[in-house]
Amino acid sequence: MIKQLKHVFFAVALTSMVAGCATATNKDPLEGVNRGIYKFNDVADRGLIKPVATAYKTVTPSPIRKGVSNFFSNIGTLTTVINDLLQFKFAHAFTDAGRFVINTTFGLAGLIDVASMDNIEKRSEDFGQTLGHWGVGNGAYLVLPFIGPSTVRDAAGLAVDTVTSDPITYTHNIGQVRLHNQLRTAQLIDKRTQLLDATDIVDNASIDPYAFLRDAYLQRRASLVQDGLVPQDLIKQDDGDFEPAEEDAEPAK
Repeated sequence: MIKQLKHVFFAVALTSMVAGCATATNKDPLEGVNRGIYKFNDVADRGLIKPVATAYKTVTPSPIRKGVSNFFSNIGTLTTVINDLLQFKFAHAFTDAGRFVINTTFGLAGLIDVASMDNIEKRSEDFGQTLGHWGVGNGAYLVLPFIGPSTVRDAAGLAVDTVTSDPITYTHNIGQVRLHNQLRTAQLIDKRTQLLDATDIVDNASIDPYAFLRDAYLQRRASLVQDGLVPQDLIKQDDGDFEPAEEDAEPAK
């Protein structure tokens, strides 16, 4: 536990320092590097990940694919509950914990989303959102290998969540390396399968998919941090210039 807390404090300190290095007018100072990683991800996706996801969608019945998605969504609820607490959203934490218990017990380890059938709202919180909630800015926009769009803040948040609240990580920690790798692979294929239609739309509709994904990602993250509100500063202006996210404003209650 002490080691995990050290990871958290280090991530917060590092994120705060690096976030302050990004200028107020350019949230993509690493665009050259980012575009290189984007191209690498695109080649890997088109050559391997997308074909595997497409085959999986073709041969696997929809109820099974839905069950797999529900399972990974359910274990991700643990991260949501912890970050609810870190943001002092105690009512949300209680509801989300209840959703996890219901789906884990009555939903056969989360394969069936019983909570949604009972109209229990599904939320998603992570440590990147928690940092944003408490005023930590995005920092520079980043494209991570295999993972895709992120920021300095969100990359640090992902690292903290992976170490502290991701049940799949614990399978590795207890020596179940093979199970860990199988779960990670299944999780990647499941996520990619869900994005098949979306990526086709981006490729067909956007002149510059990189810029489109960057803008869309930052807008979505700003909305999540502010509980559904999108700052006007983030909306692209008529001149087509990229406007940075302003997440220092007080989050919506």
